[in-house]
Amino acid sequence: MIKIYTSPSCSSCRKVKKWFDEQQIPYIEKNIFQIKLNEKDLKEMLIKSENGTDDIISTRSKIVKEKKVDLNSMSISQLLKFIEENPSVLKRPIMVDDRKIQVGYNEEEISSFIPRAKRLAMWACSKENCEKYDNCDYIKGLEEEK
Repeated sequence: MIKIYTSPSCSSCRKVKKWFDEQQIPYIEKNIFQIKLNEKDLKEMLIKSENGTDDIISTRSKIVKEKKVDLNSMSISQLLKFIEENPSVLKRPIMVDDRKIQVGYNEEEISSFIPRAKRLAMWACSKENCEKYDNCDYIKGLEEEK
């Protein structure tokens, strides 16, 4: 199941949720200010990120700047505790599934969350790949949903 870590005032978070709703892809929303982030979720984010803390933590956040926090000098347990106590340091939205993580709303990259079977069907039902495209029931159904 896809988890989306959000905050109420985040416009990118709203765009991501709208995109998932339009694609009819189920997800679990986790408002980082309403739930207590747990160690398991935070470790999952870090493990799946390509650049570790650089991908998920905003070094421009108020608390990092004011307290002059050196994230690189922290142990993993210190870092996890710091994020748990200061969830506002996380970039948003953060989307996590069983294989990958994506931070922020990017129209091109977010399509990787479309299930493989649906992506294949979309590819197969393109004008370039389907001689029956103009009379395709699948395409007609998509157009009716719009």
